[in-house]
Order: sequence, then structure tokens, then C-alpha cells
Amino acid sequence: MSATEHSKIINFKKDIEYASNSVVSKRILESAGGNVTLFSFDRGQKLSEHSAPFDALVQVLEGKAEIKIASKPHLLSEGESVIMPANIPHALLAVENYKMLLTMIKDK
Repeated sequence: MSATEHSKIINFKKDIEYASNSVVSKRILESAGGNVTLFSFDRGQKLSEHSAPFDALVQVLEGKAEIKIASKPHLLSEGESVIMPANIPHALLAVENYKMLLTMIKDK
């Protein structure tokens, strides 16, 4: 099932806005094989430590984020990406306003 119209040109940076003191998410694609979600984080906003049963690729589209994987911090800037492995705790913090694309691949 698609969350966004097929064959539509998408500009990830422009397709989501920041909201004061908030994290905003927008599902771009959803299927049995995985999900693609666009996020914007206002400075200082975070996702607390958690884990997921699937690998996930984070692509920073704008700004800066600290992403901890197994308690090890990684500072990512625009154009950088990291893979968060399945079942390993991770957390995200907006060092400054940032936008990211999260691609989660589900194993069968």
C-alpha cells in the first residue's frame, strides 16, 4: 500500500515542515516489505532509546543529528547516512533542526 501518490515527483526537503517543539512524520511508502518515512525534528527534540526488529537506514536531508547506536554517538549532517541494525538500541537527537528519511526494510 502506498502512502504517497505513485509517479508523483517528491522533494523530501520541501515536503515536510518543522513544527515548534515537535517531531513531525509523514509516511511516504508503506508495504509488507518495509516503510519509508520522512521526519522533521525541531532543535532539541528526540526519539528516546528504543530498538526495532528490522534494519533501518537514516538519511539526513538537512541540519544535524546525533544518532546513538548501542550507546555510541554518531554526529550526522546533511547528505550523510547511517544504518541502524535490527534489535540494537538507538536514539535520535536534533542538534539543530533537521530532516531525515527513514527507510525500514522488513525481512520475511
